[in-house]
Amino acid sequence: MIQLTSHGVYLVDGKPVANAPISPEEARKNTIAASILRAHNVGSDEKALNIRFDALVSHDITYVGIIQTARASGLKEFPIPYAMTNCHNSLCAVGGTINEDDHVFGLSAAKKYGGIYVPANQSVIHSYAREELAGCGKMILGSDSHTRYGALGTMGVGEGGPELVKQLLKNTYDINAPEVVLVYLTGEPRRGIGPHDVAIALVGATFASGFVKNKVLEFVGPGVKHLPIDFRNGIDVMTTETTCLSSIWETDEVVKKHYEAHGRPEEYRELKPEGIAYYDAMIEIDLSKMESMIALPFHPSNAYTIHEFVKNADEILASVEAEAKKKFGKCNLDLRSKVKDGKVLADQGIIAGCAGGMFDSIDEASAILKDQSTGNGYFSLSVYPTSVPVSLELTKLGVTADLLSAGAVIKPSFCGPCFGAGDVPANNGLSLRHTTRNFPNREGSKPGEGQLSGVALMDARSIAATARNGGVITAATDIDYDYTPHEYHFDKSVYAKRVYYGYGKADPDAELIFGPNITDWPTQYELSDNLLVKLAAVIRDPVTTTDELIPSGETSSYRSNPLRLSEFALSRRVPEYVGRSKEIAATEAARRAGGDVSELRSVLAKLGNADELLSNTQFGSCVFANKPGDGSAREQAASCQKVLGGFANICYEFATKRYRSNCINWGILPFTLPEGAPFEYEVGDYVFVEGIRAKIAAGVEEFDAKVVKTDGSVESITLFVKGLTDDEKEIILDGCLMNYYKAHSNN
Repeated sequence: MIQLTSHGVYLVDGKPVANAPISPEEARKNTIAASILRAHNVGSDEKALNIRFDALVSHDITYVGIIQTARASGLKEFPIPYAMTNCHNSLCAVGGTINEDDHVFGLSAAKKYGGIYVPANQSVIHSYAREELAGCGKMILGSDSHTRYGALGTMGVGEGGPELVKQLLKNTYDINAPEVVLVYLTGEPRRGIGPHDVAIALVGATFASGFVKNKVLEFVGPGVKHLPIDFRNGIDVMTTETTCLSSIWETDEVVKKHYEAHGRPEEYRELKPEGIAYYDAMIEIDLSKMESMIALPFHPSNAYTIHEFVKNADEILASVEAEAKKKFGKCNLDLRSKVKDGKVLADQGIIAGCAGGMFDSIDEASAILKDQSTGNGYFSLSVYPTSVPVSLELTKLGVTADLLSAGAVIKPSFCGPCFGAGDVPANNGLSLRHTTRNFPNREGSKPGEGQLSGVALMDARSIAATARNGGVITAATDIDYDYTPHEYHFDKSVYAKRVYYGYGKADPDAELIFGPNITDWPTQYELSDNLLVKLAAVIRDPVTTTDELIPSGETSSYRSNPLRLSEFALSRRVPEYVGRSKEIAATEAARRAGGDVSELRSVLAKLGNADELLSNTQFGSCVFANKPGDGSAREQAASCQKVLGGFANICYEFATKRYRSNCINWGILPFTLPEGAPFEYEVGDYVFVEGIRAKIAAGVEEFDAKVVKTDGSVESITLFVKGLTDDEKEIILDGCLMNYYKAHSNN
């Protein structure tokens, strides 16, 4: 189905070839990605880019912190369209009034600074961006990792909130020119195959090896023309799970019709590689050979064909149970009990969000279930259309009625099933979801309280086929059904009646409305001459997700309150982390106040003059993980560590650029280890870096550090901080991005 080519290839006359009469350096400029990046680079260097975006998007987990940070840094008005959707904390079921307080704050900010405010349940963030903000050749920055609009000719990038703050303050997104990977599509998918089948196969083929990490995927080829726009969008949004930086597709009449249908025909233009284009690697996907797929817990890359899974279910599910036991010792996930008489039974089906809730997927799922029944057993099916316009059209066409008649439940636009808020299955339940992720706790269970269930990702078509069979996992390619796609008609009037369009209408006299849970960030201090950190968590899993660093689900209600939210940091992975970090932070506070720090003094005495070091050595907590930061763009994965007194991450590599950027923007030193070097230290050991401030300022990238172990012995290790830009150096020296902007505003 998928073939990877790790070396560079040329695209000549629409076909990949090994050689061409032009250098790779020149031919790289002819990719679609390069042309868009070049058009948005306001700097003079073609290799070190300074990007300004055309629009910004955030949701109600992130926009309060972004606006608070920008406000503290001198924000006067939004300089570009900034859409704030309310699709994550829509339930308003946790913490009393605090979720709706955030929504009221968002609307007041839209009025004051000139923003676009999309009320709760009107649209999920990426659906609104596709409908109202995307345009061929544009770039959009979002504070959500699934900011991907490449199928619409728009390069979307998902980053932590501080990167949006930079754009709001008319600064730039600074990256080295990324490598571009050709995704060459051929063939045509057969009946029953949907976008999630292609996406899961793509993630499964690329994630583990880091084949496209921090690169741009460029989709071209004769197979593109066979894909409807929702099919393209459904693949595109899942490119995030490959750990790529962004994506872009060639555009055609299908894309043109999308913009015409949404009343924005001027946003279309043809995009394609120019002349002879060079790509750093290639992924070939034969759509005609695609199978119905399933991604098992606990990652979208844990991919199998449904046929392979069902055939070997007991063995495969045993490995899932073993992984769960390793991650959550006191929980016993029992999924092999779902295997009965050669069949595998699921407990729940969910079709939702920016990946599954699109018009075409729900339309075809309804055709599969027409005049059928989901049954009255343990299995249930819920469907969340991605926006009110989509829901309205499905209702007008009778699609919603067919789903309801079959036993499905129709719910409003909401991202909850993607991150663990709502639709939580029973303990040991197996939920099938056409959503973006199936990380631990994304289904909403609480392993710390003995609750654990699992999510498997599947396409809406196979979920509908499974529902039709009463919960027996079934590939959509294995059933007969009649389906004639409906034409989609977008009705913007529903947005006109509810969405606040404030761009260009900033009112400086408008008051921000603060609920009691919305608080300012605590004081952060600049980096001292020396740094001493104590290991508060040591995680040796191959990859640590942002969901493990700061859990999703009900914790999202507290994301406007940094101190309250920090209580959840690593709570489902290393429950002791918060208490340890607080003890370390209390010692640092005592050091600053001149109090009794006898334990700290004894450690410093092993490193030099304790009195001198006490005065110029910052003390904080540190997390070690092999490869941290896969998944969400939520800046809180880093900010919660900093609020608790964290000053460093040590790892072999960062899973994503966005998490590393979040650490830097919060003044957390992003240390890496030499490849293959052992890290045999444990919680309670201390790591000391002498002269850290002067060395960061001077651009030093290699540090000779000392480790004081709990037994009192001292060892040497090498740490790196590679590739910091000049601005990133200053941010770390100032202690965080807010301090950096305050320092500059006083100059």
